[in-house]
Amino acid sequence: MRRQYQIIGEQIGQQIDRDGYTPGDRLPTEREYAERFDVSRTVVREAFIMLELAGRVEVRKGSGTYVSASSGNARPASSTAITMPAPAEDIGPFELLKARQVLESAVASAAAELVTPADIRALSALLAEERQALESSTGGQELTNAADQADRAFHLLIARASQNTLLEDAVDRLWEQRDRSRMWRRLHGRIMDFSYRRSWLSDHDRILACLKKRDSVGAHDAMWDHIEHVMHTLFTHSDTDDPSFDGYLFTRGIERSPS
Repeated sequence: MRRQYQIIGEQIGQQIDRDGYTPGDRLPTEREYAERFDVSRTVVREAFIMLELAGRVEVRKGSGTYVSASSGNARPASSTAITMPAPAEDIGPFELLKARQVLESAVASAAAELVTPADIRALSALLAEERQALESSTGGQELTNAADQADRAFHLLIARASQNTLLEDAVDRLWEQRDRSRMWRRLHGRIMDFSYRRSWLSDHDRILACLKKRDSVGAHDAMWDHIEHVMHTLFTHSDTDDPSFDGYLFTRGIERSPS
């Protein structure tokens, strides 16, 4: 299945060739491409990441996206043949986050009804581990492996608390997909200040509070808002357009799916 970001990326690559862009030329902004192709800016962001990995463009944070100096050498024989480096079917980071948002919100709701005291103790211990790891970082300028692992373990333990192995496996597969994704690593690699992770920790506290109260609706909404927060944060921190365009984010405000 060809993904939307791949289609848009191929069209941008074709325009680079057709319109005579040369290495070092600045491309239109994400916002302009989003309006031109009638897609969200996150699709364009993912298309740029694909083209960057293919050697066609260079993303300069705070400046924009430019035709890469190696673009002439990386240009395929057919401009429609632009493909992702292996794995060929990489999933865009924002598409992946949206899938997690839908699934993990429902899983948190189910977990709230079946969570055990042992689960609560384990989740509380993971939050303490995550908090300690974040406090040991240098002014939020580095993300320790311990903090990232505690974050993942927190989400997977909530899935386990649902007492449904299929849901647990589905959540685990999404996280494994994230870890394998070259597009995710490229997006995340542009972020230098991880101080925002402390606000994500507050989101985790809210989720845990709902689980303790066995509040299935609250747990659903807390998880939904948390992953929405993640999407907004990653989009803002990795913005490659001019600052004047930063206000147009992935969604207009916090969204919720039907509870």
